[in-house]
Amino acid sequence: MPARRRALNWLARSGLSGGILLFTLPLAHAAAVLAVRVWPARDYTRVTLELDAPIEHQHQLLQDPPRLVVDLHGVNLDAAMRDLVSKVRSDDPWIAVVRAGQFRAGVTRVVFDLRQQVRPRLFELEPIGPYRHRLVIDLYPLTEPDALTLLLGQVDDPLEGLIASRIEDSLGGNRQDSPPAQAAPRPSTAAPSAPGTTPRASAPVATRWFTIAIDPGHGGEDPGAIGPAGTYEKEVVLSIARQVRELLREHPGIRVFMTRDADFFVPLAVRVAKARAVSADLFVSIHADAFVQPQARGASVFVLSDSSASSMGARWLASRENRADLVGGAAPTSANREAASVLIDLSRTAQITQSRRLGASVLGELRQVGTLHKVSVEQAGFAVLRAPDMPSILVETAFISNPEEERKLRDPSEQNRIAQALVRGVLAYVRRLPPRGTI
Repeated sequence: MPARRRALNWLARSGLSGGILLFTLPLAHAAAVLAVRVWPARDYTRVTLELDAPIEHQHQLLQDPPRLVVDLHGVNLDAAMRDLVSKVRSDDPWIAVVRAGQFRAGVTRVVFDLRQQVRPRLFELEPIGPYRHRLVIDLYPLTEPDALTLLLGQVDDPLEGLIASRIEDSLGGNRQDSPPAQAAPRPSTAAPSAPGTTPRASAPVATRWFTIAIDPGHGGEDPGAIGPAGTYEKEVVLSIARQVRELLREHPGIRVFMTRDADFFVPLAVRVAKARAVSADLFVSIHADAFVQPQARGASVFVLSDSSASSMGARWLASRENRADLVGGAAPTSANREAASVLIDLSRTAQITQSRRLGASVLGELRQVGTLHKVSVEQAGFAVLRAPDMPSILVETAFISNPEEERKLRDPSEQNRIAQALVRGVLAYVRRLPPRGTI
């Protein structure tokens, strides 16, 4: 018989009043805060409270000055909760200060002093992997950053400014209908033709950028795979992706858009939606593989499968990568569901054909810098490759679960060799594309 029921029976036999019960019975166990994490980013700031049990919570948004008040029921103010105050960085774009106090018995109140009005989203996550129960507090700007505006803001010289303004004027309300174009050639610097010779036609200047979306896998709450020495996949692939971005930017007419450029979580459907919002011509998702056996090694390239996976390993990997939303904490919003359903329903036969060509080009270059896990492009149902209107590949650069390859992934010079190979493979594919129209 549970202790509470035995106590109630004893009180009933003793004739004691229910009022005394409140003081006689021990209080219910308060949920313990196991960890507090804060992930600031330009897109949004995420605060995660990890607890040993689910809790009830309420929140209210106040103005003048802007504040978010969150009441946590069944949580007592302890060292972990006080630690939240020190976790907020001075450069957080949304949170100025956090205050926490014991509002009343069994209720801790957390007040976020905000730099500006935000759109809060609070939700709970069930235990998964290394995590226990989590309460997620996402602080979004009232107007979310527009991916295309951010991309067009990367203007370095007058020529680029002219092209960017033409893109902005032409795209208007439907950015995804314009056909992709080849990268613009450099303006000709040849000397004038000698008298009596036929002048050579100068290369036309493209009026549309060739846009490549680079997607560093995982991020924020989702570390991805973790190597034997504690290397986080999310950190390695972000470093490689940044080097890919800088290398590609050296080529005229190419724009690079990153789905995340810092350590924060991006849901799978949002990664694809971001790339489509900037009318990306290619999508390259960068990861570091892992397997239960540390002997597994080598790079792999995957594309979407419209039926079954090309191997058991590919199916297993796709299943692991597709759990990123559960680990990272994607809010259960209708927008995510609608985006996912649109991507799933559209035909993608042509996309898969072009993706395989892109993947083969990249795989051929990776062969020059290290071992290949598979010598041909594999296919599986990766959620992040489901955009129907752009060739998309997922690159597993090496096995972070292999101690030797983990050391390689941690080495900046090896990261650069991988980035160089990715860039060569992408550019080789782009150069083989037929001429396309300009805006």
